[in-house]
Amino acid sequence: MNKFNESLHIPSLQGQVSAAEWQLRCELAAAYRLVALYGWSDLVFTHISARIPGPEHQFLINPYGLMFDEITASSLIRVDQACNKLSESPFPVNPAGFTIHSCIHQVREDAACVLHTHSRAGVAVAAQKCGVLPISQQSTFVLGSLAYHDYEGVALREAEQPRLQADLGSKRFLMLRNHGLLTVGASIADAFLSMYIFESVCRIQIDAQAGGELQPVHPQILQGTAAVMKTATAGMGADIAWPALIRKLERLDPSYRS
Repeated sequence: MNKFNESLHIPSLQGQVSAAEWQLRCELAAAYRLVALYGWSDLVFTHISARIPGPEHQFLINPYGLMFDEITASSLIRVDQACNKLSESPFPVNPAGFTIHSCIHQVREDAACVLHTHSRAGVAVAAQKCGVLPISQQSTFVLGSLAYHDYEGVALREAEQPRLQADLGSKRFLMLRNHGLLTVGASIADAFLSMYIFESVCRIQIDAQAGGELQPVHPQILQGTAAVMKTATAGMGADIAWPALIRKLERLDPSYRS
């Protein structure tokens, strides 16, 4: 057993769950580690959820109280749509933290992964009335599939869920006003790459606003960005970058797949 998991009393689940679930666990643990590596985590207070294949509507989510750079494949907790624990763990889960995720998974069959952050740049732009501005190449990839949801306080109430669902609609990027960023992906890799772009958009915008007059992108360029992105990724989407990110983690610390 990996010494890290041993110190936290987390037995390995490899061979105890299906091969498909183990692969999903490794990829989700990798996403948590990468979010920490790129500085988007907020101690223990945000979440990435992934739907386990099958008709049961079950999900993997982080154990509440672990930093993102501590999370491993075996420490992830299986929950149902109401965030009830379905797997043994010495750690609790945070049902309040699953409020946003559960309602999105509920209405978006394509939402295999929902990634939510409270990064400094993301919250800064979420606090701006203008939202995302068309001032960078990166912004052109976000604006075509961007939705906004107004702040209603800490997202603890089920009554907010229908408004979250309606505001997101079929979009891939959601800016939670005064709160943070959220991406939806057909895979963990998709959600992560979308968040990488979304986070870059916000960092660039805050930096650009500290300088001189802004130069907006011509509106015509904003059309057809989905096709442009497909070309830019050689038709591979997130898979053009995800294997390299995994190799990076393997070099730095392979304990994520413990």
